[in-house]
Amino acid sequence: MAVRTRLTWMQEKNLQTYFGGKQFTLLYKASVHEFSAYDLFKRCCDQGPIVVVIYKDHYVVGAYMKTSCKKEEKIPIVLFALEENTISECKISSYVPTELFYDGSGRRNDLEFHINMRKQVMTLNLDTSEKLRLPHMQASPFQECEVFRCEDLLDRRTLEGINELHESLLSAVNTYKPHKNLVPQVRILLLGPTRAGKSSFFNSVKSVFRGHVTHQALVGSEPTGVSDTYRTYSIKDTVDGNFLPFILCDTMGLHERGKGLCVDDIAYILKGHISDRYQFNSMKPITPSHCNYIHYPLLKDRIHCAAFVLDINSVKYISHEMIAKIKEIRRQLIKCGMPHVVLLTHVDSMQLITKGDLTDIYRCIPVKHKLEAVHKKLGFALSDMLVVSNYTSEWELDPVKDVLILSALRHMLWISDDFLEDLTAQGNKNLVV
Repeated sequence: MAVRTRLTWMQEKNLQTYFGGKQFTLLYKASVHEFSAYDLFKRCCDQGPIVVVIYKDHYVVGAYMKTSCKKEEKIPIVLFALEENTISECKISSYVPTELFYDGSGRRNDLEFHINMRKQVMTLNLDTSEKLRLPHMQASPFQECEVFRCEDLLDRRTLEGINELHESLLSAVNTYKPHKNLVPQVRILLLGPTRAGKSSFFNSVKSVFRGHVTHQALVGSEPTGVSDTYRTYSIKDTVDGNFLPFILCDTMGLHERGKGLCVDDIAYILKGHISDRYQFNSMKPITPSHCNYIHYPLLKDRIHCAAFVLDINSVKYISHEMIAKIKEIRRQLIKCGMPHVVLLTHVDSMQLITKGDLTDIYRCIPVKHKLEAVHKKLGFALSDMLVVSNYTSEWELDPVKDVLILSALRHMLWISDDFLEDLTAQGNKNLVV
């Protein structure tokens, strides 16, 4: 059975962030590997920088050794105390680790900090206790001791794996062909409130395939949004010059009331009646008499997948009016048999989320809470929620961000295929309109 830390996710994340953005690997747990300094050093020496964590009642006290621990060499040590989300620090003299962690008796009285592992007793002198904002701990019993190896969140091996996944996803999207070649490109409709990141998502996708950051779609911060025009964006493969097998369709932003995309227009967009660069009018929905109305759209003109784009940091602030509007649109999508997902953007700006977390973002506790909030408020299945980090202010591409963007895109291509497959199952007469 896997040995698990007693630290909560939030405690571990606070410590990782505090010590410079580290990844913790549990090397030693006293209740499993014996309360023994011998066993501690046997497992933890020559492992690189380590963090020792002591659990006493509701206190978490520890020592950070930023150079590799060796039994008989003095190393610099930083003591810390973690209480809720606050970390107090105290630098102490350099020591040989066996002076501080031992099994016998007869320790020096001038040590700022030492632990008898066999007796499960920790001692902090008065001055050190005050610096750590702790009560004086003279021969104070503790319940558990854990030791973690500290590594950079993105070490060389991790980056190599990310680069391999990046190339695999690029190839999968490049070589994708819509179901039975029914259409040359699948169309993905982007819906959502203003400033949620719809246009930024297109820019990010194009950046990934161009190999440099681009900003074709206009992005801004105005409350009413930047564009009131329907845009369909194709992207060319830089290798052979052919268009990639998807089109991203950007719409006017949704608003609670007044200005914004008219919900009545969505049915016309889904069925392919609205052309590129159509000028939306929130007060006057499109009708068949409009000069830009496409009376006889083909299957290639229709939408094959829809994505609701939401800012992950704004989920808890979604108004009742916006929730009602999104649910109304979902009803239209379900009625049309249209597969749809949620794209949650700006994940990189969440508190305590680091670049290293993006490599396994769906396991991060704060992200899980956001997904559950969207599920509760809007009814989307957890499996239909995709997390991305758009390029907004960066000048260089990042393979970690690319992997999130490409993974989301690949998922939308897959469910677009499901839609096309369903259409073929219903009979060829449905493939025209």
